[in-house]
Amino acid sequence: QLPLVESGGGLVQAGGSLRLSCAASGRTFSTYTMYTIAWFRQAPGKEREFVAAIRWGTYYADSVKGRFTISRDNAKNTVYLYMHSLKPEDTGVYYCAAGRDYDPTGRAYSYWGQGTQVTVSS
Repeated sequence: QLPLVESGGGLVQAGGSLRLSCAASGRTFSTYTMYTIAWFRQAPGKEREFVAAIRWGTYYADSVKGRFTISRDNAKNTVYLYMHSLKPEDTGVYYCAAGRDYDPTGRAYSYWGQGTQVTVSS
């Protein structure tokens, strides 16, 4: 098991910033260097979509490139998602996930957090 807990969501005005955290308890990310940690989001009435991932490198959805940054701190067992220049269309529940392989569809990820709500007002 790899329990994941997201935090940092909230309500922010368009153009603002938020930092999301994905913390792992029990095992540490650094113990599993093959693990990819990813962020997904789901807006009401829409499909879940890939946002960003980190393994040896970083990966981003086109819609967030240049505005979001993903990073990891193995000493704190945490992956961060820094979100800047937020737009109303960034609104949704943000989930972090862990898996062996990078997979923007999400099917390859075995572990998921409960999600944190991000709301961007116009």
